[in-house]
Amino acid sequence: MDKVFIQGLEVETLIGAYDWERGIRQCLQLDLTLGWDIRPAAQTDDLAKALDYASVAQRIDAFAAAARFELVETFAERLAATLMDEFCIPWLRLRVTKPGVNPRARALGVEIERSRA
Repeated sequence: MDKVFIQGLEVETLIGAYDWERGIRQCLQLDLTLGWDIRPAAQTDDLAKALDYASVAQRIDAFAAAARFELVETFAERLAATLMDEFCIPWLRLRVTKPGVNPRARALGVEIERSRA
């Protein structure tokens, strides 16, 4: 399977379990690897047959703007399901990084891999 990727996408969202986090928007950094057969698009040079990076990024922005989760884990699971359903993506790997959470670590987060059964 071919892979399309988006690295270092920054989104602002309401995320956190602590009271002080519930009143502010925080930056998350996303790295995505999306399983996609690029051959039809490559053969025809037709964007309609490709996984449109711009559309995926716009959907992620809209998702993050509306999200109100306590856990990064919930954000990752729900975003993965949304992208797979709306773009018919058969497989993905998503890394969600929350920078500045721990003063001794550059960042913390989760990485998940999901596929259609």
